Amino acid sequence: MDIDTLFENTEEYKKLDLERQLQVKQLQMESLLEVTKAINNNMSYRSLYSIYKFILTAQLGVDRFLFYIKRDNIWEIGALVDFENETIFETELADELSLYTSTTFLNDEESKCAEYFKTVVPVLHKNIPLAYTLLGNVKLHDKEKLNEKLKFIQTITNIIAVAIENKRLVRQEIESEKMQKELELAARMQAQLIPDDLPNNEKIVISGIYKPHHSIGGDYYDYIPISEDEAVFCIADISGKGIPAAILMANFQAVLRTLVTERHSMIPLIYKLNTRIAEITKCEKFITLFLGKYNFRTRNLMYVNAGHNPSILISNGDMQLLQKGCTILGMFEDLPHISYGEVKVKPDSILLNYTDGLTDTSNEDGMLFEPELLIEFLKSHQSLHPHNFNDELIKHLLQFKGDKEYDDDISILTCKIL
Repeated sequence: MDIDTLFENTEEYKKLDLERQLQVKQLQMESLLEVTKAINNNMSYRSLYSIYKFILTAQLGVDRFLFYIKRDNIWEIGALVDFENETIFETELADELSLYTSTTFLNDEESKCAEYFKTVVPVLHKNIPLAYTLLGNVKLHDKEKLNEKLKFIQTITNIIAVAIENKRLVRQEIESEKMQKELELAARMQAQLIPDDLPNNEKIVISGIYKPHHSIGGDYYDYIPISEDEAVFCIADISGKGIPAAILMANFQAVLRTLVTERHSMIPLIYKLNTRIAEITKCEKFITLFLGKYNFRTRNLMYVNAGHNPSILISNGDMQLLQKGCTILGMFEDLPHISYGEVKVKPDSILLNYTDGLTDTSNEDGMLFEPELLIEFLKSHQSLHPHNFNDELIKHLLQFKGDKEYDDDISILTCKIL
């Protein structure tokens, strides 16, 4: 038995070995505490990477390493030491690393990483990779075992990777909550743009329904009194959804109401509306619009249909589709041509205005609620009060579509002209 073996069997050696093990454990506990404090203090990604780098190099004796982590679905190098060929990790090596599901010693023949590193330490969550640490040489002191050191490196790596993933999830949740609040605000703003004080008098009765497909839709209708004898009403479909549609709707309403109160005649009014919409959207969004100006004294309805579904006018059983007008607004800086329609409205007429979400509603067999079906319904229910008419129309639409979801926003503006 040699001298070293004899010494290892002495009580003094056992005491020194125990002290060494305690020192290692204490160092590990201090490392874990440092990482935990950093996480609890919500330190930045960069700070977490710096702490991780210090633990691996200064405390655990790793001479070279690379920490490869996935953030926002993009693989990136979070930290590295003594390695200048990181460009090789920009493309194909993510696929190679995905083959490793546990701490693995790299084989020169099987791995491109083996040219630079000796060990790969993966971090997975539900079999989905979050990060990989590639290690060079790991310095061992006295009787330290490589596997035990690698286990601790695995533990620290897991904590750092999960902390970074949690930071990403928290940030994502905060952004989601912020977006939700913005959507709720936009939805409230949009709801305020839709009038709820539509007229119900001896001249005209109007009832409207606005059913956005999501919380914020792209439909709009309005009623604007000009004088005792005249009023303007409209229904529009704004391209897009969400906050951009709500902002465009607010701008459109402001421009429309300003131009109407300035008492522009019909064709200049449409030209100016188109110009302002094109300026606001840079011709990247557009609006379909049906706009009518009605004179209660002369019973004359002047209208422009700008690429919108034709409104349906029924008077004593006679039906007209109001189609005259121009192309959609906002697509061109200058409208190529505008025409307008005029019609004398008989007493007890019904004018039905709607957006294409109504006639684009489909049932489980793929059949659309086409204009012909809408006209048929209107003819058989024209005697109803506009509010009751709208209710019955929605009930009829629900029966038609069955369990099929709505495909788009739906707006209905029903006018009974007395």
